[in-house]
Amino acid sequence: MKCLSCKEEYGDRNAGTCRECYEEAGETEEELKRQIVELDSKVNFLSLIAISPKFVPTANPRCFSDVVLVASGPPESDNPHCNSPSIPAHRAVLTSRSPVFRAMLENEMEESLTGTIMIRDVSYDTLRAFVNYMYTAEACLGENMACDLLVLSEKYQVKHLKNYCEKYLMSTLNWENSIPRYAFAHQHGAKSLLDSSLSLILDNMDKLGKREEYVKLVERDPRMVVEIYEAYLSKQVNTGLSKDRFVKA
Repeated sequence: MKCLSCKEEYGDRNAGTCRECYEEAGETEEELKRQIVELDSKVNFLSLIAISPKFVPTANPRCFSDVVLVASGPPESDNPHCNSPSIPAHRAVLTSRSPVFRAMLENEMEESLTGTIMIRDVSYDTLRAFVNYMYTAEACLGENMACDLLVLSEKYQVKHLKNYCEKYLMSTLNWENSIPRYAFAHQHGAKSLLDSSLSLILDNMDKLGKREEYVKLVERDPRMVVEIYEAYLSKQVNTGLSKDRFVKA
């Protein structure tokens, strides 16, 4: 019988497609469902407020902006403002995306009165990408930018952006970067990235002690190392129990 999809002959006469096409269709369906969920999330994020056309960034967004953000260095630096260009934005957009900005701009705080928000310890490029994400729910990510934006999104509680960055970091996760990613995820409460990194580390425990990043982690934060070994022992116990049940069955 011929498969309705690939037109190849297959043995099962009770089905319309061969096993390979059936499995491929299932994978395609799952991928489409995932894309739909992501699009729904993006639409919900961008629909938090109704933005009129005049609020869309243009070649000269200052014409309509009512607040600016400025990237600055730490307070103790010689030049904390670093002469960074200001980035125009709109209160309505910032307050709808971030509860931290809402608290700043809807109360009589300095940022609300001056219309200027100083963002500490961030580069101009990162801040520009952060503000752009508030309007578009999109960002051009590399490893450093994803990490920087995740930190910034955590600070200002922009959950959609944090999830976006976390998914990117998970998609580029491998054994070589698993230890620093694990430490980063631990520090910034990125649970999915933490779990994925830990799983990869546990699968390579025989190589762990040889890694320079592991030696540094032992010195910097031995508590994380303890958690890795606790998870490894727990995995060993669970594996042993599963084998016992299988043998008894």
